[in-house]
Amino acid sequence: MGLLQKGDAAPGFKGLNQNNETISLSDFKGKKLILYFYPKDNTPGCTAESCNLNDNYDAWIEKGYEVVGVSPDGVASHKKFADKFGFKFNLIADTEKEILQAYGTWGEKSMYGKKYMGVLRTTYVIDEQGVVEEVFEKVKTKDHTNQIIKSLDLG
Repeated sequence: MGLLQKGDAAPGFKGLNQNNETISLSDFKGKKLILYFYPKDNTPGCTAESCNLNDNYDAWIEKGYEVVGVSPDGVASHKKFADKFGFKFNLIADTEKEILQAYGTWGEKSMYGKKYMGVLRTTYVIDEQGVVEEVFEKVKTKDHTNQIIKSLDLG
C-alpha cells in the first residue's frame, strides 16, 4: 500500500503511548492532528524533528492542532526519549507496524545500495473530520514546523 493522499480518510488506529496509555485516532475527533512517522528514537534526524515540533507545541495547540509521533520503537524506548527531551505530546509505540502499514509509511528503503524495509519518514496533517489535509514526504527535520505552517498557509 502506498502513502495516503490529500482527501483520503485517515485510517483509524490504536496504540500505546510512552506512558502505556491507549491512544486512538478517535481521541482527536473535532481537532486537527499532525501525525508524524519517524524511524527511531534518539537518532539525529528523529530527535531534530521531534524537538522542532515540541519547541513549537504551544503554538500548534493555539492553532487548534495536536501532535502525535509514531515509530516502531517500544513503550520503554519512547518513555526514555520523551523524558530526555520533555516532549509534551504522545509518541505511539507501533512495534507490530500495523499503524505504519495502514498509513503506507513502512516500505522499502535503500542505503549504500542495500535495500531494506523501514519507516518512510512522513507527516500527515489530518483535519477535524479525519480527512488527510496535507502529506509531507520530504520532511525538513530541523525546520518541520515552518515547513507545515508555510504549506498550510498558517503564517
